[in-house]
Amino acid sequence: MKVIGITGGIGAGKTEILGYLQRRADCRVIIADRAAHELEKRGGICYDRLVALLGKEVLSADGEIDKARMAARIFADRKILDSVNAIVHPAVKEYIAGEIDKERERGALRYLFIEAALLIEDGYDQIVDELWYIYADEETRRERLKKSRGYSDEKTDSIMRQQMADHMFRRHCRVVIDNSKTLAYAYQQIDEKLGEDLCQRK
Repeated sequence: MKVIGITGGIGAGKTEILGYLQRRADCRVIIADRAAHELEKRGGICYDRLVALLGKEVLSADGEIDKARMAARIFADRKILDSVNAIVHPAVKEYIAGEIDKERERGALRYLFIEAALLIEDGYDQIVDELWYIYADEETRRERLKKSRGYSDEKTDSIMRQQMADHMFRRHCRVVIDNSKTLAYAYQQIDEKLGEDLCQRK
């Protein structure tokens, strides 16, 4: 089994690429944000530490962490954001490393794809076999975010300023999939990369 990390800037189209990989490759996909969500639930390993840090006012009526309330707290204070990340990011990485070990032991898959925006920053190169960079030029990404998510230029600017520059993604990633054009063009690049390992269904 080969473990591949999928990363790229916001609006690059990682979701579409992962969907294609799930349809065409004998694989499992783990999305770090979804893993984090599970770990932050009541009973999850991050829950108690987050509540202790943020206070019970971030809890909803059912005792779960209210995402909107948590977001309001962390994005108003950089120190709190850093503290939350220090709790959640290592826990997610540990969970994913455990899932990699389980899948290797099971031996049923050809590929395990890990998707996270901070694969490089969080040192996932230590636990994956290679990193793939899903690239799209800035103009294309901005247009996608405006059309699909209704983001303003100001919101897009704010997010992009916090993300890694294109040359840094390229420095760390062995494979670059250009998703600036059509999805068919991006899929063709994946087909060429994975070759005979692809399932024949479309």
